[in-house]
Amino acid sequence: MNDFKNYLQSNTYHGRGIIVGLTPSGKAAVAYFIMGRSLNSRNRVFEKEGENVTIYPFDASKVSDPSLIIYSPVKRINNTVVVTNGDQTDTICEFLGSGDKNAFTNALNTRCFEPDSPNFTPRISAILDINENFRYSVSILKSEGQGEKCSRFCFDYEAVNGTGHFIHTYMSDGNPLPSFAGEPVSVNIDDDIDTFTSLIWENLNNDNKISLVVKFFDLANKTSQTKIINKNIK
Repeated sequence: MNDFKNYLQSNTYHGRGIIVGLTPSGKAAVAYFIMGRSLNSRNRVFEKEGENVTIYPFDASKVSDPSLIIYSPVKRINNTVVVTNGDQTDTICEFLGSGDKNAFTNALNTRCFEPDSPNFTPRISAILDINENFRYSVSILKSEGQGEKCSRFCFDYEAVNGTGHFIHTYMSDGNPLPSFAGEPVSVNIDDDIDTFTSLIWENLNNDNKISLVVKFFDLANKTSQTKIINKNIK
């Protein structure tokens, strides 16, 4: 189990990150954050739309390329929640809507890393089955070589109270940016959504962090809590 606070502080540029797990009292928890170095990447805010979250430009007049920065990172379909760092959210939801029992992996088999040479940013995704037998899966699609091949990894978890898993796009800052390596990092999940949200936000690099959403789900009655922080909105 890693010290989550120190792990967050140890990297100035995680890129995009997903944390999924179970609180000590048994609520499903998911968090998603974005960081940015360019003006285009930093010009973003999260907006809650019902149970979903969508990214919009903070200042539409300054958008230079919307293709990889504007998407819905969180979508809920009945008791399934999908969280990703790109438009693969929609791909996964389309497969879910078709009744595919292996929608998560089958959908991601049709996708690969982002075409943003030379970084070839990994696509990270998670799916939560928010039933009383709570389970979740985390995936990363990574470039092999110089964008020549795609390697796909999926990690399936049986939830443990107070424990979560954290995956992010980059191991550190750099040029090109080095992709995440290894398995998702095991971290502690706090029981209080405000405390957990503050832990993440306050320990992300202040220059590069942009937006964060945290959602807790009561597995008994399927209700949810949502917290959003946008650096661009004071």
